[in-house]
Amino acid sequence: QVQLVESGGGLVQPGGSLRLSCAASGSIFSIYAMGWYRQAPGKQRELVARITSGGSTNYADSVKGRFTISRDNAKNTVYLQMNSLKPEDTAVYYCNQDIRLLGAGGRHDYWGQGTQVTVSS
Repeated sequence: QVQLVESGGGLVQPGGSLRLSCAASGSIFSIYAMGWYRQAPGKQRELVARITSGGSTNYADSVKGRFTISRDNAKNTVYLQMNSLKPEDTAVYYCNQDIRLLGAGGRHDYWGQGTQVTVSS
């Protein structure tokens, strides 16, 4: 019914930048909050940033001032601009979207497939 496709991960040197994108497609009526999570090896998945349908944002303390989340509602897409990257930002990044489906499909949480971000010299 709905598919989230992520892009933009890769290998970057410390201090570098990357921009992640996550586009939703399918039987979408509306999208509420969108967010980015990450999971490093041996660690639990954690919230990185979140943006509401009204544009309010919140960030993990570890990324405040370096990462910026934004959304394009016309494209059903959420972005994560990551600047001043550090080795500790290395993880698989997952997008999440809270979506109401068309018709009687209800409201559900959807996840992207994950994209690897590696920060290393």
